[in-house]
Amino acid sequence: MIVVTGASGQLGRLVVQGLRAKLPADQIVAAARSTDKAAGLGVEVRHADYNDPATLATAFAGADKVLLVSSNEVGNRVAQHTAAVEAAKQAGVRHLIYTSAPKADDTALVLAPDHKATEEAIRASGLPYTFLRNGWYTENYQEKIEQAVRDGSFAGSAGDGRIASATRADYAEAAVAVLTTDGHEGKVYELSGDQTWTYADLADAIGAAAGRPVTYRNLTSDEHRAALVEAGLPAEVAGFVVALDGNTADGLLGETSGDLRRLIGRPTTPYAETVAEIVKSVG
Repeated sequence: MIVVTGASGQLGRLVVQGLRAKLPADQIVAAARSTDKAAGLGVEVRHADYNDPATLATAFAGADKVLLVSSNEVGNRVAQHTAAVEAAKQAGVRHLIYTSAPKADDTALVLAPDHKATEEAIRASGLPYTFLRNGWYTENYQEKIEQAVRDGSFAGSAGDGRIASATRADYAEAAVAVLTTDGHEGKVYELSGDQTWTYADLADAIGAAAGRPVTYRNLTSDEHRAALVEAGLPAEVAGFVVALDGNTADGLLGETSGDLRRLIGRPTTPYAETVAEIVKSVG
């Protein structure tokens, strides 16, 4: 039996749907904090709250494999993930797959420390594991794309830094491949898109899809932070966004290992296709 955590979220839901296409429904469990949001997936739904270890033990009961989709609560993730790892071990899970971050154990990426600590906890547990070090989702830029359609421009501080993004569906398909085939124990996959692009390229793709020019305004980090705060973002959030753009400028999101393409058995989805879909949705 396979248990997918975070099944009410965007990635987890796609993974469950992908598993349904390959396995009988009674071999899949959707574990979610909100069971109502996971309803309709056509599989058993179990309550699983990273902040309530007792629910994790119940959710993982009888599982052979667990996909631990990382929490989105930055600052609380290490405790949450550690509780999940302990619950998986107590449940006798035979293979734990974790959605991590690019080069989590050797990078300055602002998001990496929580993932590095989680990977260390998983290794220390003795559980057979696979780390899916997911790169950036093209959909992460939806708000930026929508703003650019409205305003004809967007700003950032990423310079000419390149991004090797792929769609959420691409990453979900990779997780399904690992969950349904053998030989992945002990493996660390650096997952990213086949193409790399800059914010200037993104502006061109938005403009091509919208049928009018779109420009990217590159700011200094201080200018970017000030603009975000002026737009209403809390200072802490603005600092986080600027740090991510700094990571991008430093090339931390631009590596293409080919692991994602090999796992899913096809090229990753071109970023311009996703951009065009988002532009179309704006209307």
